[in-house]
Amino acid sequence: MRTQVAIIGAGPSGLLLGQLLHKAGIDAIILERQSDDYVLGRIRAGVLEQVCIDLLDEVGVGQRMHQEGLVHGGFDMLFQGRRHRIDMHGLTGGKNVMVYGQTEVTRDLMDARREAGLPTVYEANHVTVRDFDTTRPRVHYEKDGQTVEIECDFIAGCDGFHGVCRASVPEGAVISYEKIYPFGWLGVLSDTPPVHEELIYVNSPRGFALCSMRSHTRSRHYLQVPLSDKVEAWSDDAFWNELRLRLDPAARDALVTGPSLEKSIAPLRSFVAEPMRFGRLFLAGDAAHIVPPTGAKGLNLAATDVKYLSRALIEFYQEKSASGIDTYSDTCLRRIWKAERFSWWFTSLMHHFPENGPIGQKLQEAELDYLVHSEAAARSVAENYVGLPLDFGE
Repeated sequence: MRTQVAIIGAGPSGLLLGQLLHKAGIDAIILERQSDDYVLGRIRAGVLEQVCIDLLDEVGVGQRMHQEGLVHGGFDMLFQGRRHRIDMHGLTGGKNVMVYGQTEVTRDLMDARREAGLPTVYEANHVTVRDFDTTRPRVHYEKDGQTVEIECDFIAGCDGFHGVCRASVPEGAVISYEKIYPFGWLGVLSDTPPVHEELIYVNSPRGFALCSMRSHTRSRHYLQVPLSDKVEAWSDDAFWNELRLRLDPAARDALVTGPSLEKSIAPLRSFVAEPMRFGRLFLAGDAAHIVPPTGAKGLNLAATDVKYLSRALIEFYQEKSASGIDTYSDTCLRRIWKAERFSWWFTSLMHHFPENGPIGQKLQEAELDYLVHSEAAARSVAENYVGLPLDFGE
C-alpha cells in the first residue's frame, strides 16, 4: 500500500489533519488501534478556542458545532465563598470560547471522513513505524490476521501519550519534561441542567471544583481528589454532597443532581517532548504534550499542531519547499510552552495543596483577590484562556 502521509491515531488531531490534507489534495490513510465506538466513547474536555473553531469551519465540519455549541464570553471564579466574573469578551476585544464536547468534534470529523470515502483503518493491531530517518518511511500493522505494509512520504504521530510513535524514537533523540500533580479530577457527566450559564472555577479549602457543561441539559462536574482515591468508592450521592460543600450558596441552590452517565478519575500532569520532528516522523497533540485540564488547552493545542503540520506538508507538496517542515517543531513548541505555563499557573492557583499549609491557601486567595480587582491581571487571564492567534512567522 502506498500513500503520501500515514497518520497514526484517529482522535480529533489525526482526523483533523486528515481533513486538512484532503482539502489540499494530499492522500493520507489513518490507522487507529481501537474501534471507532471506543474512540467515540472517550469523555474529554469541551472548551474550544477561536482558532480551533476556525479550523473546524475550514474543513467543513462546523455546522453542528455552531447549531449546538454554547458561546461563552466569560467564566466565574469562586473563592472565599464569593464568585467573580472574568469578562473574556470585554477584556480581549470581543473574543469568546465555544463549549462543544470533544466527543462531538470527533464524531463530526469521523462523519466527514466517511462521507468523503477516505481510508481509516480501525482496530489496526501491532502498528510499527520504520525508516522515518530516510526518504521512504514505512508503517506496518496487522488486521484480520494479515500484516500490511504502507509506504509513505511522511508519518504523523497523532496517537496520544501512550502511542507507538514517540516510543519509536531512538533513546537520547527526545527530551521529556514532566510534572505529576499529587491529585486527580473526579469527573461526573449527568443529564442535568448546568449550575450556571458559564463555567465556575472553584478555589476551596476542601479542594478545587469545576462546574461545566456540554449543553443546556447535560452537565460535567469535577472535584479535586487524592490520586489514591478509587472511582468505585465515590457514589453519586457522595459526589454531589461534596460538590455542594465547595460551592457558594447561589450555586448550591441551583445545583440539580441526577444519576451519572460516566464517572472517572483523571490524573493531572504537565508533559512536553522535544523536539516534535524526527526525520519524516512528526508528533502532534498528546503524543508530544499534555497539559492539566484546568486551562482547557489540550484539544486546542492539538488542533494548532496539526494546522502547522498540514501547512508545512502542503508547502512541501505544492511549493517544493521544506521550510515549514524544518521549522515545525520550533513553531509548535513556542505556543505549547506558553500554554503549559498558563495551565500550570492556573492549576497552582485554583487547587488545594495541603503540603503548603494555611499560608498557601491565604497566598492563593490574595492572588485571586488581586486578579479579579486588577484589569491588567484579569486581561492576562482572559487573553490566555481564549487562546493565542496562530503565528506563521510571516
